Amino acid sequence: MENQQMNQATMQSPPPAITSKDLQYLKDALSWELLAFKKFHFLAQHATNPSIKQALDKAGQMHQDHYQRLLSHLQVNNNSVLTGMQNMQQTQQQHLQ
Repeated sequence: MENQQMNQATMQSPPPAITSKDLQYLKDALSWELLAFKKFHFLAQHATNPSIKQALDKAGQMHQDHYQRLLSHLQVNNNSVLTGMQNMQQTQQQHLQ
């Protein structure tokens, strides 16, 4: 199993379209990040020690940044990308015939 993972090529850039499985994973990850942000924010609001409050705020900000980064991956017109890919495939098939 470990050998098999080492032989797989790494993806250099994300695919232009998001699959339904990718979308579900992104939704789950968004939920986890949002929950983590909310928990750290709540704890920071109730912390009395300034250094602990600062550490909790920093951790919350990190999760908020992760949330925003994941959200940016969903800001793609998936239908447009898929239609363009299908058109390219059809054009390539016509040239092969």
